[in-house]
This record gives sequence, C-alpha cells and structure tokens, in this order.
Amino acid sequence: MAKIPVAVLGATGTVGQHFVKLLIDHPWFELVALTASERSAGKRYAEVAKWYLSDEVPEEVAGIEVRPTDPGAVEDAKLLFSAMPAEEAQKIEPACAEAGYIVSSNSSNFRMDPDVPLIIPEVNPDHLALIDVQRKRRGWSGCIVKNPNCTTIVFVLTLRPLLDAFGVKSVFVSSMQALSGAGYAGVPSMAIENNVIPFIAREEDKVEEEPLKLLGKLEGKDVRLAPMRISASCHRVPVLDGHTEAVFVELGRMASPEEVAGVLGKFRAKPQRLKLPTAPEHPIIVSNAQDMPQPRYARNAGSVPGMAVVVGRIRKDPALKNGIKYLVCGHNVIRGAAGAAVLNAELMKAESYL
Repeated sequence: MAKIPVAVLGATGTVGQHFVKLLIDHPWFELVALTASERSAGKRYAEVAKWYLSDEVPEEVAGIEVRPTDPGAVEDAKLLFSAMPAEEAQKIEPACAEAGYIVSSNSSNFRMDPDVPLIIPEVNPDHLALIDVQRKRRGWSGCIVKNPNCTTIVFVLTLRPLLDAFGVKSVFVSSMQALSGAGYAGVPSMAIENNVIPFIAREEDKVEEEPLKLLGKLEGKDVRLAPMRISASCHRVPVLDGHTEAVFVELGRMASPEEVAGVLGKFRAKPQRLKLPTAPEHPIIVSNAQDMPQPRYARNAGSVPGMAVVVGRIRKDPALKNGIKYLVCGHNVIRGAAGAAVLNAELMKAESYL
C-alpha cells in the first residue's frame, strides 16, 4: 500500500514536534513537508526547531528544508496536520481546504462551527459525515476536521461509555493541567514554581461547550447538542506532561462504583475494531490503586504510549443524585493534541475520506 504524503503546518512548536515524532515511521502516512513562520522558511529543520522531546532532532527530519506555511508550498502533500496558533489557522486552514487539502487540525478555531467535524474517534466517529456537508456548503474540495481541546478529550473519553450505559445528566470537572499545554514559553518558571495558577484563558468555555457537540447526535446536516449540563474549573499546576482531572457525574440511573469501573474498563470502540495504528488496545485503563492515577505514571500508559487515559478512585458522590466521582489522567500533548489529530486522520482513511 502506497503511503499518503502528509505535511505538518507549524512544525517547530511543542505540538508540531509531537506530530513529527508520530509521523516519522507511520505505516500509512509519509512525512514529506514541514512548515513554519517566514523567518524559519528555507532553513534546515534542525536549525530552527528547538527540540523538546529528546536530546537531538531525529535524523530522519533534521535536514528537511522548512517551507513557508502556505497552500502553494505543500503541493506534494495531500493531508495536512495543523499545529498552528488559532490566529494563523483562521486564515490558512480554509485556504488549504479550498485548495483541496484535507486538514486534520489541533488548532482551536472552527471547532464549534456546525459543519466542521469535531471528533474523538472512540466517541463520535459518525460525525465525520459532516465533511460532505462542509464541502457542499463551502464549495471546498478539501475539508477541515478538528480534534477537541486537550482537557476535553481526557474526560469525554470516559463519558461516552457512561452515557451509553447509564445516561449522564450533569458533569462537574476540575482540572490540574500540565505546563506543556501552554507551550514551551507559555508559563514563566517563577510564576508556576511552588504555585498553582487558577486561571487559563478561554479554557473553561471550551471544556463546557465542546463535550455537548462531541456527545450530541448527528441529525441530517446538523449535530443536536447533548442535553447535559457541564461546569468546569481549570488550573495550571507544576507538572510537565499529563492533565489530571477530578470528574463528578450525575448519572441517569443509579450505578455502583464497581459497575462504573466495569463499563469503563471494557470500553472499546471503532478505532479498536478497525485496529487503527495509533489506537490503544484499551482506550480507558482502570486502576484499583487508591492513590492513582498520577501523571508521572499515567501519561504514557497503554499499548500506544500517550494515547490511553487512566481512571482511578471511582466512588459514589453523595452530593449528586446517582452521583459518581473519579480521577482521570491523560497525556495532553499526545492524546490531547497531536495523537488525537493523527488518530482522526487514520479514521478518515479507514472510512474512505482520504
């Protein structure tokens, strides 16, 4: 099988580097182009990428000449992975889709647009049908598909099986978010050392809005938002990678912690049935240890490091009717960003959208 040529837009940042790492030896995709800002274009990737993931830039990509982030600069690619800041993606992603490229994007713009698929492959793979709606409405031959916010992905993965088994009426989530979610230069060291920052700009809005679309029902050309209430409080903590989230769920019917643990641990979905390359064998891993999950150990758990989430401390919540509470932890830059977009692209290929 011939590999599909792909490019990474915004390849020098933290998420862009994770894209590169995931794509170097991918069985379905061939990395043919890397783009960055105009000041980096024309230089070798090793010269402009301050590599955060290991000691050196991988030799497979070190000598690649970085291109400008422009639809005309990636003509040898068919599929584009976007790690651009939202303000840049706002202009470039539609131009790429109009030019015929398929864009699998981690950028936050367009996520709530009615005709843009917002996808977690284990949660709402059927929403890919919005690609046809998007192309018809906008006159594009290409398309834009989004993955959600990193915090959203980690806990919504656990809501899907709970919703299917018991129903979900309301969710309260309190996040302890890793520094890498803000990028390498995102939080000054003297601000976070010995500290917790109880505010992340625009984060709570995303965490409260995106799950309603992800868990909503596709009805013709539109998604009917899920009829549940979500309240979020988001906080930055001095952890490098791995978002930890305390989740409080009002179920539609009574369920014991043992029942909830069984449903979560047995959960499999379309990516597992299709055996997509980046899909973990167990998307949700349930820990019985009373002091787990911890990000140091949970962030790389599972058969595909960084792509599973770990749930622990499942117990009744006496403050809610049919209440259950638990902790969940996942790798925010892999499952919550680059890995999510790669898995979305694998699903698109498997469903004949590429």
